[in-house]
Amino acid sequence: MKSEIIKTLFIRFLSSVLTLFLLVSFLFIIIRLSPGDPTDKYISAKLGSELSERIAEKFSLNQPVTNQFFSFVANVFSGDMGVSYNYRLPVFEVIWEYFSFTLVFASISFVFQMSLSIWLALWVIKKRKKWLNKFVTDSSLFIYSIPAFVLGVALIYIFSVSLNLFPISGLKSLDYDKLSFFSQLLDKLHHLVLPLITLTAAGVAMFYKYIKESMDEVLQQTFVTNLRASGVDENIILLKHVIPNALRPLISVAGVELGILLGGTLITEVIFSLPGMGRLTVDSIFSRDYPLVIGCVFTAGAVMILANFLADIIKLKIDKRLIKGILN
Repeated sequence: MKSEIIKTLFIRFLSSVLTLFLLVSFLFIIIRLSPGDPTDKYISAKLGSELSERIAEKFSLNQPVTNQFFSFVANVFSGDMGVSYNYRLPVFEVIWEYFSFTLVFASISFVFQMSLSIWLALWVIKKRKKWLNKFVTDSSLFIYSIPAFVLGVALIYIFSVSLNLFPISGLKSLDYDKLSFFSQLLDKLHHLVLPLITLTAAGVAMFYKYIKESMDEVLQQTFVTNLRASGVDENIILLKHVIPNALRPLISVAGVELGILLGGTLITEVIFSLPGMGRLTVDSIFSRDYPLVIGCVFTAGAVMILANFLADIIKLKIDKRLIKGILN
């Protein structure tokens, strides 16, 4: 059994690496073949095209696309993504500065998504009222259907512009450096309220649907009926027996959602001007910073693949029957 698990994980690992390689290769080719030149902005009336040519030579932009591609692949496998055109720093150094925020921001949102959806599903099940079940289900579908940029703009208009309760954008106030440590923490939390609502709402609606349906299936199983007949408290049945069994099918969905969040909460970070991976990716695309664009996509893809890989490990740990399905 141990050798089968290792073989299964190895197959998943190879497929993940291949997927990431194809993603980055496709992105590299598309960016290089797209119209425009990142060195055009260095052309001036005073210096002419001299500075532009020097930049192109320094970053190997004057070489054929095929040579650039093979050089890039060699650098990726050696752990070197190159230097950002705009920041003049190693790509991963720039990415880490922004990814640290996304890591914290996305993790908080993910915890809220899971905890709120489980609590909501338990609350609806305990109430046992059809109208409440229908209302919450319809409301969750409505919230899930709202695009993130629409929800974000609506929240800004209502709570920032009209009511003036929360900041419109940014992560800190202008007098942030003058505040005490506790006040600085509260200031950041105050700025993150609307972004967290924007990022979390759709996830709560999605997870609620999966968890509620999974709990309903578990509640109809024979062992739950036997537990009730034995006089076991309903809360104990839900917490110790129903929830653990209901969460198993959710692992794959949770892995994908966590990977997406960690890969860069693009829309939310752009709307609220937050210093995260999503905003960095958009800025690098508009400035045609090729190494940084590829580095951002590579990081997002790697994080998503890693999250799915960890989800696969957890599923294999829970259900060994999945091993035979993968190997066959």
